[in-house]
Amino acid sequence: MQTDWLGKWAYYTPDKLFLREYNRNFEWSYSQFNLRTNALTNYLTKELGLKKGERVAVYSKNCSEYVMLLLACIKSGLILVPLNFRLMPRELDILIADADPSLIFFEREYEEQVKKLHTLDAISLKKNIEEISIFLDGEVTDSFYEPQHSIQEKDIIMILYTAGTTGLSKGVIINHEMLFWNAVNTGLRLDLNSFDHTQSFAPFFHTGGWNVLFTPFLLHGGSHTLLQSFDAETILRLMEKEHSTILFGVPTMLQMMSDLEYFQKADLSSVRYAIVGGAPMPIPVINIWHQKGIFIRQGFGLTEVGPNCFSLHQDDAIRKKGSIGFPNFYIEAKVVTEKGTDCAFNEVGELWLKSPVVTPGYWRRENETQEAITNGYFHTGDLVRKDEDGYFFVVDRKKNMFISGGENVYPAEIEAFLYTNPAIKEVAVIGVKDEKWGEVGKAYVVVKKDYQLTPEDVITWCSGNLAKYKIPKFVQITGEIPKTDAGKINKKELLKLHQQIINSHQSS
Repeated sequence: MQTDWLGKWAYYTPDKLFLREYNRNFEWSYSQFNLRTNALTNYLTKELGLKKGERVAVYSKNCSEYVMLLLACIKSGLILVPLNFRLMPRELDILIADADPSLIFFEREYEEQVKKLHTLDAISLKKNIEEISIFLDGEVTDSFYEPQHSIQEKDIIMILYTAGTTGLSKGVIINHEMLFWNAVNTGLRLDLNSFDHTQSFAPFFHTGGWNVLFTPFLLHGGSHTLLQSFDAETILRLMEKEHSTILFGVPTMLQMMSDLEYFQKADLSSVRYAIVGGAPMPIPVINIWHQKGIFIRQGFGLTEVGPNCFSLHQDDAIRKKGSIGFPNFYIEAKVVTEKGTDCAFNEVGELWLKSPVVTPGYWRRENETQEAITNGYFHTGDLVRKDEDGYFFVVDRKKNMFISGGENVYPAEIEAFLYTNPAIKEVAVIGVKDEKWGEVGKAYVVVKKDYQLTPEDVITWCSGNLAKYKIPKFVQITGEIPKTDAGKINKKELLKLHQQIINSHQSS
């Protein structure tokens, strides 16, 4: 299997744009970046003496050095371990001890945090990521790299840490086979080509940063503009200036962009469609983008599989609103009951996926790997249904479902209905303990500017439209709903906030 995609495109289209960095106004063609990556690879393997299979941890925000490190790992057989730069030293120590890296690169901004790591002494090589900036813009002489070992499709490229249902972070193994088939699946469903350009701003400690568009674009010879983080107006103006062809983001990002005054003026005629993942896209937001002439392609996936598993074609965006579409080309999907039998049409069950894009497992966690995979099928933990036309709909995460009076309640269903209220900008529903019913719903609601809404108004809106057991017993109007580092609504944090309220009432 050909694994050095950067090297291939440097040979085919040496002068074509590969990467532009917004913050420092850097820009490289495929050949320029390949030569510089070769020099960095020689530095890692020859000067530092790193061997195939050793881990390289990175504690940094998005930057071009980070991209170069991934591509150097791909060339050499080293394993990249992206670390969440928002974590505290105690949390990082857990991940670092698990990954056992030989080298850690960290941004100078986090130097004081790094000094607090208890695992630091166990790492033989510790370097500022700025030390390798010379490979970006300095003079490069050692620009040919001869692999010391053959690279196989099962070789690990990176370990991405994701919180499981237990709350403990697990290292998801990403290998060359996964990367290739995910890029193939993505290209087939999104019609990718070498003229595609997009902005890359999802954090690199998240699978979205690498594998939603970045690596599929690399396989197809496309180009990126790299940003350290998401800024709605900056992205919008760059899309217009650079004639972007595809946008990827989570629903809250597209909501923020469409809320901007400049959104109505921006010329986005070059954009074929926007890819949305991470959570269901509220229908009112879909309509806003469609009115702009940009179709929404709802996607779905997870770190352990792909992550580009499903895609809803833009032609179905209205007819099948709320659907994630069909499985991508080389993915088998089935919906199963708790007993493991196949569900009937429109029956809610857990989604299982089988494909070459399924992870071989969790790093050094054999038991968890065996529990997650049955006969090649990965248990996603997502509750879905499949309609008679073969379209899949996400009902909710298995862990989000709660039982009220013996009835299964899916917060995502309630949230989708509440979004039909024109005064609601954002909503999240969680299950909370109740003496009578076991659990009941609690809705956190953000109200749109220039609208007024009370908790009683929200409950009245639900009455007669939702079954009584689905209507939230509690409603809290709030100015903001907490998000995860990936931009998704953080329901764990909402549960903590609710418990804090309970505790304060009990102590008063």
